[in-house]
Formats: sequence, C-alpha cells, structure tokens
Amino acid sequence: MSLTLGRHRPLSSTEPATVNYEVNGPRHRLFFDPFPRRIRAFLGGELVLDSVRAMLLHESNLMVVLYLPREDVLATLTATEHTTHCPFKGGASYWDVEAGGQRASNAAWGYIEPQPEASWLGGYVAFYWDKMDAWFDEDEETGAHPRDPYTRIDVRRTSRPVEISVCGEVVAQTRRALVLSEGHLPNRFYVPRGDVREELLEVSPTHSYCPYKGVASYLHVAGVRDGAWYYPEPYDGVRLIADHLAFHGEDLEVRVAGDPIETAMPPRS
Repeated sequence: MSLTLGRHRPLSSTEPATVNYEVNGPRHRLFFDPFPRRIRAFLGGELVLDSVRAMLLHESNLMVVLYLPREDVLATLTATEHTTHCPFKGGASYWDVEAGGQRASNAAWGYIEPQPEASWLGGYVAFYWDKMDAWFDEDEETGAHPRDPYTRIDVRRTSRPVEISVCGEVVAQTRRALVLSEGHLPNRFYVPRGDVREELLEVSPTHSYCPYKGVASYLHVAGVRDGAWYYPEPYDGVRLIADHLAFHGEDLEVRVAGDPIETAMPPRS
C-alpha cells in the first residue's frame, strides 16, 4: 500500500470510516522517513549526489519525494530566480545543477526557511529525477521516482474467467490470468500471451518504466493505441508476469467472471 495516495490511506486527507481512532493533526500530513539504502545520481557522466542519509517525504495525496542533505550533493548548484510556495512546507528555492559539462535548469529545490511545522526540511535538497541522466539505488539503475517502501505488490494466480474485448470483439479469453495488486491502484489482470489473439496485436514504440516492475513495452490492440503492455524482463518480485499482457484503453473492456472491472490508469512514468 501507499501511505499517501488513494482514498482513506493513513496519510491521505480523507480519513477512513472503518477505524477506532482519530488523527489529532492537520488534514494535510507530512511524514519525513529515512530512505534505507545508498542513492546516487549522474549528469554528463559525473556523480551529482551520493548519499546514505537520504529521506523520503510522504505527503498527503502526493507521490513520495526523495530529499538528501545538501552536504551529499557533489555537483555545482547555482541559485536561480525561480521560486514556488507550498502552504505546508514554505517557500522553495531552486538551483541549476552543473556536472559533466551539462547544466540542468531548476533541477533541484529546497526549503531554506521552511514552515515551523516542517523545520526538519532545512538543509535538505530534492531533485527532479528526469533532469538527471541516471539514478542508482545501491548498484541497480532505477528511474521515474524512488521506490516507496510502503508500497507492496502481490501477484496471484486466478481461475476466474477473464475476457478482453474491443467494441464487442473478443481479444482474449483465459482462466489462467494473474492478478497484480499494487498499492492504491486497481487490480490488474495479466493474461498469458498464448490466450490472446496474436493477429489483433501490433508492436508499439511506446515504453514506460515502473520502479517496482521494470520496463514495460506496449502493443496496439485491435486498433486501440497502446491498449496492452507487458514486461519483457520483470523484476524479481513480479517474475510471474513475464509473457503476460495487461489491458487498458478507450473502447477496450476487461471482464472478470462476467463483470466489468475498473481500468483507470495513472499517468505513465
């Protein structure tokens, strides 16, 4: 699960009804928690940051953000005129990052004088992940955003009948699907590729990255652009989903035991 994203999570702004406690605090909640491993980032082939003291900021209804002590930044930071303001954290200052002959504009930010209730943010800096060339969690390259240690993924086999259709045309039928449960997201049903009508699939150039599952490749399905995705080399914790497809898209319907299921997707990362 995630602490912050989705309705009724422990740090979301909407408290669950099925509890025997009340949270005595603001509706918008901040939780600063140690990141458990070494983290590094590179730009232009040079090391930008290297830290075993990084922290994760969990904030109501937002994706987790990695912060690290300013002392663990090895690249040159040049202050810019850009600023933003958060009513819960204070005014944010921004810096250009210079390394390896490259300059990433407004790639880092921090709260020099944070709000008193977030005073622990002082002295820490955060970076836009997509403005760095590469990130490493220990010695494994990662991307998109840091792993949230409170997000869990489970994969289970199911014999429930799963049917995929596009505008009424059946694309896949199976009783050998896998159910992937990931944090606050709706369940995804992954269908063995052998149970999908291959003639309705077309290779797409689209790829996306998930820090929990790996690099996804996409397929057009019966005219639905990027209607299916799969992980050619899924990470260890989700190895079962290799050679399986998941589906989502306009005019594409997923039914489990005859009932349509939620297929809303978050923005690709």
